[in-house]
Amino acid sequence: MGVCQITDIRKDEYINNDETEYYVLQPVYNNNMTIKTPVNNPNAFMRAIITKDEILSLIAMMPKIDPILIDNGKQRCDYFKAALKTGKNEEWVKIIKTLYEEKKAKSVVKKKLTKTDEGIMNTAEKQLNEEFAIALNISPDEVLSYILEHIPE
Repeated sequence: MGVCQITDIRKDEYINNDETEYYVLQPVYNNNMTIKTPVNNPNAFMRAIITKDEILSLIAMMPKIDPILIDNGKQRCDYFKAALKTGKNEEWVKIIKTLYEEKKAKSVVKKKLTKTDEGIMNTAEKQLNEEFAIALNISPDEVLSYILEHIPE
């Protein structure tokens, strides 16, 4: 769901009279949505956002991050989907780098990424941009230029 802020922790009684504590989450870049998830939900992956120092370290590593080399389309798609769910910024960078390079190569021969790959790249970019934006106190639209300004030559 992207970057969310915990706005409340509540307790509710459910059908079997069990009281359940849950988080009320507000996506930072979507004011029209509220998410509720039980505090003890093992399927709800939550973590603290990356720090500015961690961002600068990741940006410094970007030129050295190798693209993902999986020829089988289904295996590659499965890898990308699993990598998106890890919540690891480095994995998102690998996806973006892989698909950006593929998109660039395909454009030379007047081809495009598949819709699936385009969707995966957009999701990875959205997640990375939102998290960087919060940590850097900039808008998600400014993240790419920030990265380009700070990436080692």
